[in-house]
Amino acid sequence: MTQTHGGPPPEAGPPSSRATFAQEATGHGITTPGAHLPARADGVQLLGTAEGSGYREPPALVRRGDGQTLQLTRLLYLVLEAADGTRDLKGIARHASEGSGRLVSAENVRTLMDSQLLPMGLLRLADGSQPEVKKSNPLLGLRFRYIVTDPERTRRITAPFAVLFNPLIVVAVTAAFLAACWWVLMVKGLGSATHEAFAQPALLLLILAVTILSAGFHEFGHAAATRKGGATPGAMGAGLYLLWPAFFTDVTDSYRLGRGGRIRTDLGGLYFNAIVAVAIMALWWATGFDALLLVVVTQILQMVRQLIPLVKYDGYHILADATGVPDLFQRIKPTLLGILPWRWGNPESKVLKPWARAVVTVWVLVTVPVLLFSMVMMVLSLPRLLATGWASAGKQQEQLAASLSAGDFAGVAVRALAMVVVAVPVLGVLYIVVRLLRQLVTGLWQKTRGKLVQRTVAMGAVAVLLAGLAWAWWPDGGTYRPVQAYERGTLGDAARVILPVRDDGALRQGGAGRTIALWPAGAAKPTRDNPQLSMVLVPVAASLPGASSSGASGWATPASAPSWVFPFDRPAAPAADGNQALAVNTTDGSVAYSVAFALVWAEDGEPVTSTNEAYAFANCTGCAAVAVGFQVVLVVGQADVIVPQNLSAAANYNCLDCLTYALASQLVLTLDGPLDAAGKQQLEALWAQIAEYGKHIQDVPLSEIQATLNGYKEQITAIVKGNSVAGGTSVATSPATAGTGGGPTPGPTTSAVQGGPTAVPATAPGETFAPAPAGAGAATAPAGQYVEGGQPTSSVDYGTPAPTADSGVGTTPVPAPTSSAG
Repeated sequence: MTQTHGGPPPEAGPPSSRATFAQEATGHGITTPGAHLPARADGVQLLGTAEGSGYREPPALVRRGDGQTLQLTRLLYLVLEAADGTRDLKGIARHASEGSGRLVSAENVRTLMDSQLLPMGLLRLADGSQPEVKKSNPLLGLRFRYIVTDPERTRRITAPFAVLFNPLIVVAVTAAFLAACWWVLMVKGLGSATHEAFAQPALLLLILAVTILSAGFHEFGHAAATRKGGATPGAMGAGLYLLWPAFFTDVTDSYRLGRGGRIRTDLGGLYFNAIVAVAIMALWWATGFDALLLVVVTQILQMVRQLIPLVKYDGYHILADATGVPDLFQRIKPTLLGILPWRWGNPESKVLKPWARAVVTVWVLVTVPVLLFSMVMMVLSLPRLLATGWASAGKQQEQLAASLSAGDFAGVAVRALAMVVVAVPVLGVLYIVVRLLRQLVTGLWQKTRGKLVQRTVAMGAVAVLLAGLAWAWWPDGGTYRPVQAYERGTLGDAARVILPVRDDGALRQGGAGRTIALWPAGAAKPTRDNPQLSMVLVPVAASLPGASSSGASGWATPASAPSWVFPFDRPAAPAADGNQALAVNTTDGSVAYSVAFALVWAEDGEPVTSTNEAYAFANCTGCAAVAVGFQVVLVVGQADVIVPQNLSAAANYNCLDCLTYALASQLVLTLDGPLDAAGKQQLEALWAQIAEYGKHIQDVPLSEIQATLNGYKEQITAIVKGNSVAGGTSVATSPATAGTGGGPTPGPTTSAVQGGPTAVPATAPGETFAPAPAGAGAATAPAGQYVEGGQPTSSVDYGTPAPTADSGVGTTPVPAPTSSAG
C-alpha cells in the first residue's frame, strides 16, 4: 500500500553536537584515519542525480542510514561524495571544483559542511562519532514500522516475480482483468455473492483474509518491478498510516532508474492487484463459488483508492515520478507563494521546468482545498461520528452476545472484527484532530520565541480556535446523534454545515425545513430514530397550465382543459407501452370519469416496463373524480427482465363534500408461444366485451368495478391456459412486486396485480387525505409489440361525453355517487 521512496524531508533534525571542522589542525595534508578527516556518516548512500527530473537543475539524491532520502544541490553532493575519510578540506575543495566547473575553496567547503551537511546528519562529527538525527515526522507519514523481510530476503523472495513484467504477460493480464471487471460489475452482479457471504460469516472472514494477503502481494509488485528495472528493493513490512494498518516496501533505489522505470515501480502494486483478481476469477470458474467475486471487487476498490494522488498512495508517487518532483508536498508553500503577483520574479518559483510547474500548480490548487475541506468537515462532524460509532458498536456488541450464546464462533469473530472496523476510523479522526492541534500550538510557540507581541497574538488566535471547537462540539441535544439512513450527506449538506443559509422557512425539494403536520389521533408519531414515509405537498410557485397528454388511444387534451391547481406536479404522460387514466375535476357539482383499458403483447426478450396508472384528483365542492386503469400484458417466449408497474393515487385539495376514486388493475401472463386461431378468436371476443364495459362504466356502481375486472382477469387466464401446448399448465400469482423471469415455463404464468381502489372522500373544508399509492406491479417478461402471428392488440381510453374534458375526463351534472367509500 505504501512505498517509502523519495523526496527531501520537511525538516532534518540537528545532530546531538554542533562540533565543526574548524576544530581541525592546520595539517590538512594528513590522510591517516586517525586524523578524523571529513567522512560520511554510517549508512549514507549516494544515489546520484535524479533522471527525468522536473527541476531546471536536477537535484542529487542521498539516502541517510535511517532510510530518509534527501535532495542536495550538485555542489553539496560533490562535497559529500569527496568526504570519504581520505581527503582533507583542500582535497574535497579540489574535487568539488573539478566536478562543478567553478572554484571552490577549503573555507567554502567548511561552510557547506557546518551549515548544511552536518545538520542533515550526513557527516560524522569532528571527533569521529556518528550524528544523532531526528527523522521528520509528517502527519501523513507511516509510523510504528515493523520489518518483515530485510533487503536481502526481499530480493530473494521477489526475484521470481520479475518475470511477470514480461510485456506479453502484462498485456494478457490487463485484458483478462478488464474483461473480469466488466463481467462482474455489468453482467453477473454482486447480489448472489453478497447473499452467500453474509449468510455464512465464515466466508466473510475468508474474504477478509484473502483481501489482506492481496494487500501484502501488492507490495510484492512494487519490489518485483524494482528488480525488473535493475534497481534493488529494500525491506518490506507493515505499519500504521494515520491509524490504519498498512504494508510498505522500500523502493528508494528505484531513483537510480529513469522515469519509465520509476513509473513501472509505482504501477507494480496495481498490476499485482489485477493478477489477484484474474486468479480469483479462474478459481470462481473452477468452483462456481460466488462469494469469491467479492474479492474481485475488493481488488478494484483497492486500486481505485491507491490511485488517489492527494495523499501518499500509489497515485501520488505516479504523479511525482511522472513530473520528476520527488516530494510534491514540499512544493505547496513555494507554489502558493509563486501565484502572488509580487512573487512572480522570485527564483524559488522558477526552480521547476515550465511543464512540471504547471502540473504541480494544478495538483496544489486541487489538493490544498480538498484537504482543508476534509479537515474542517472532520472537525465539525466529529461529534456525530462519535455517536454513530458508539451506536454501531452497541449493535455489534448485542449481535456478538447473541452469536456467543448460540455457539456461533464464526459469527463472534465477524462481530468482533466489525467492532474493530467501526472503532478504527473514529480513533483515526480523533488522532488527526489532536495531532493537528498539537502541531499548530507547538509550531506557533516555537516560531514566536522571543517575540512577545507575536506570541500573544498567536496564542489569542489559538484561544479563539479552541472556543470555536468548544462551540461546535458542545452537546445541545442534537450534536451527538447518530447518522440516520434517511440523511443524504451530500456536498451541499456539508457546505450548509460550514456556512448555514437562512431562508424563509419554506420547504423545498431536497432541503430541510419546518412545517405543521396533521397526524391521525392515536397513531404512533414518527421520531428521528424511527421515521415514517409520508407525502409532503409543497405549494407550487404558480398554477401550471394544463399540459397536453394523450392516452393509449392517442386522444389529445382539449384546449378547454381545466388549469392544474394542485400543489404537486401533474403525472407524466404514459410511455408508448403504458396505460394511464387521469381524472381531474375542478367543477363544482359534477362527476369526472377517466377510463383506460389496454391489451399489450410483448416478445423478443426486450425489458418489460409497462406501467398501468390511475389518478383521481378533485378541487371542487359537491363533486367526484373517478379513474379506472385496466391493463393486460401478454408475454410470448423467453423473458429476462420484467419490471412492470401498477400505480394508483387519489387526492382532493380544498374540497368540500367530494369524492375521489382511483382503481388500477394489471394482469401479466407469460406464454410458451403464440395463441392458436381459436384462442385468438376467444380473446378478441372477450376484449370486445371488456371494451364495451369500459364505455358504460359510469353507469356501474363503484363497489362493483373491481370485482368485474377480476372476473375478466380470470376469463383471460382461462383462455390462455386452454391454449397451453406443452407439458401441462403452470399458474403463478404474485402480489404487487417486481422480479425477473429466466425463461419460458411449461405453461402460461400469470401475475395478477391489483392496485386499488384508492378512494378519498372529503367531508370538511381544508381537510386533505393523501393515500399511499398502490404497489408496483410484478413483472414477468420483456415488453414489445407482438406483430407476427396476428395477436390482437388493443388500447382503449374512454371518457364520458361532456362539454369539457381532460385526458378523457368527462364532466356531467352530478348524480348521487354510488360508492362503498361513502
